[in-house]
Amino acid sequence: MDRRSLLTVATGAAGALAASQVPAGAAPPTHTGKGRPVATFNVISDIQGDLRDLGVALEDMNRTNPASSGLAVAGDITPRGYDAEYAAVTAELAHHTHARTVAWAIGNHEFYVPKWRDPSTLAQDTWPNGTTEDSLFSSFHHFAGRNTVYAEHSFGGIPVLSLGTEKYMHFHDPKLWDEVWLSEAQLTWLEERLAHWARRRRPVMVITHHPLPNTVSGSHNRLYSRDYLQADRLLGILGRHKDVFLFCGHTHWDLALSDWYVRRVVPGTANLDGFSVINTGAVQTGYKDDGKGGEVTVPGTFNQGLQIEVHRDRVVVKARDFAAGTWLKQITVPLSTRM
Repeated sequence: MDRRSLLTVATGAAGALAASQVPAGAAPPTHTGKGRPVATFNVISDIQGDLRDLGVALEDMNRTNPASSGLAVAGDITPRGYDAEYAAVTAELAHHTHARTVAWAIGNHEFYVPKWRDPSTLAQDTWPNGTTEDSLFSSFHHFAGRNTVYAEHSFGGIPVLSLGTEKYMHFHDPKLWDEVWLSEAQLTWLEERLAHWARRRRPVMVITHHPLPNTVSGSHNRLYSRDYLQADRLLGILGRHKDVFLFCGHTHWDLALSDWYVRRVVPGTANLDGFSVINTGAVQTGYKDDGKGGEVTVPGTFNQGLQIEVHRDRVVVKARDFAAGTWLKQITVPLSTRM
């Protein structure tokens, strides 16, 4: 199967969903078409302990979307997964106005405590340094306020499903590290919730940290293309539904790239239009001394994220540069059935 048959960006041909893009450099309007949105919300990813840029992002989101119905965070919340790092994120959120409902997904950085003997001593040769797998999940559960990595939230009546690995694989196989393992319970839950909302003519927003293979920017790279141990099963579930929007981070690839949004067609499903996959960008950026007593951003790093507007007949996805306070681009995706 060649790449073109696996990955389709619908262009409005007969029988296909049409998706219209506004190119980089153009300022997206606040609303597209007639009518007010049913809900608006934001999606970010890859904070990785960069609290300064998180604060910048939160302030910018509040200016552009003050009535936001929710905030989804697609993993890599902390740099390593220490309880103190989660607490620092909680404290930073408390310093800024943001949506009341926050949907957290777990990322690979939430499992990096075992690489450290203590918070200031890297000791990878003695991994896991007394840290247990259960303790890592307990830290995330305590922070996120739930007892599973997967969960459902409602953003103004729009279902948001968070997915995540249920094993840190290096505890189970010395040849593996950050690969994603999903239980049968999680996969069945996803299947049932997607079917439930399809019957109710609701688009579903799915939040996950790692990109699925052959989708958005970076996912064709071998570094990221083998992350899911049950990729075919997950794709088979998602690929049945036209009105699924999958948001993923992990790669830190620029939202200005042309494949920041794609429609993924899954062979073997009846849905020939595919489902939407969107790169979240990343909040975390790097800084270095400018030689003059200040700091400059390391080239190639970005503080970016998304703003989503859900209308009764379409979803508008806008890519945002939080640091510059500018829109990068947007895409309008018609829904297959009107809400």
